Amino acid sequence: MTTLVLGAGVSGVAAARLGLRLGQEITIFDERLDASVPSDLELVSVARGRWSDDQLDRVDLVVTSPGFAPSSRPLRDAAVRGIPIVTEAGFALDHLSIPFIAVTGTNGKTTVAEVASRMLVASGVDAIAAGNIGTPVSDIVGTTRDILVLELSSFQLHWMRPAPIAAALLNIAPDHLDWHGSFEAYTEAKVSIFAGMGPGGVLAYNADDEVVVSCVEQALPRTVACSGTRIPAGGNGAGPDGLEIDGVVYETDVTDRTYRFNLVVAATIARVAGATSDGIRETVEHFTPGPHRRQLVATIRGVQWINDSKATNPHAAVAAAEAFESVRLLAGGRNKDLDLSQIGSIRSVKALYAFGEAGPKIASAASGQVSIHTTMREAIDAAAHDAESGDVVLLSPGCTSFDEFTSYAERGRIFTEIVTTMDGSDVR
Repeated sequence: MTTLVLGAGVSGVAAARLGLRLGQEITIFDERLDASVPSDLELVSVARGRWSDDQLDRVDLVVTSPGFAPSSRPLRDAAVRGIPIVTEAGFALDHLSIPFIAVTGTNGKTTVAEVASRMLVASGVDAIAAGNIGTPVSDIVGTTRDILVLELSSFQLHWMRPAPIAAALLNIAPDHLDWHGSFEAYTEAKVSIFAGMGPGGVLAYNADDEVVVSCVEQALPRTVACSGTRIPAGGNGAGPDGLEIDGVVYETDVTDRTYRFNLVVAATIARVAGATSDGIRETVEHFTPGPHRRQLVATIRGVQWINDSKATNPHAAVAAAEAFESVRLLAGGRNKDLDLSQIGSIRSVKALYAFGEAGPKIASAASGQVSIHTTMREAIDAAAHDAESGDVVLLSPGCTSFDEFTSYAERGRIFTEIVTTMDGSDVR
């Protein structure tokens, strides 16, 4: 069997390694002329630079990566020839015997996958989180585990119809429309997470997201409504005494409704995979948000500085800003063909500091106090000058970082460095 792997990045390299272990003939294509592969793949044929459809000659399978949109020439040519197309995760699942649970959503999927995995490990279950969360699924094939917790992106799901024992659909809001082409196509990809599930599976879904609710109405698996603000009828959620999961109440100090929801969903799917009440309780009690997710960096003269650089779409920025009162919002970066107007109309935003490529567009739709800045540093300095005791200065960009930074992580790190070097005179 001959397999063409598109992209020499982390997922492409993992897929190539798996293909070799399976005895397949592997070729990697990458548009970058300087693309390289690790030494253990030196016998793999690597094609670089300009694409030619004759590279599909004798190819039986194409394994693609997020760097190639469905409209890209390699994938269009493969479709014309009728060659099957899968993602690295889908390729790996075809050769994986370990049961798995799967998580997707516009926002929160990394948190839910990580927390569900922790709940299982705390319950004595040999679990590992993989997929879009960091570890390629291909690296798991051949290992022995009790359960796999998969975070799946819309890029991966576009080419997949997975069959997990339990799945979570967290939320659906416009994102990555430049890749998918439309919100309808993006939604269809997200809904694919339960497309391969039968009535024996469990689907945890967001009872407070109208798009999600409409998408799961005809789902074959058993559906469990979840909420971070209430306890839905017949479902799991957050009540006055704590988080109620399958009739058991877990006390928590977490007040952020988004994280309460994330904990509820994680516990719901983890229970299906063998998590115990004690394992869930231990994880809930020790929960802290991951890096660059609404992290308190410092409190300076009564002003809280919050790093939420992970918010790379408007839906995430709005959710973050609405979790606080009296917010001075730092928003901007590079847009992904999304409607940014909602960022300018958030009730809790006292002032908006729009920066980067998308700054002018965000500001044009804003009401109230707004200013435009070329860089994030300029926006930070302006917010520091204006902020008063009791304010929250929130970096929740609503855009990608790629106009000024290499990743949301670098953006968050630099924000943290700037804030932690303030001596107090920066804030009035």
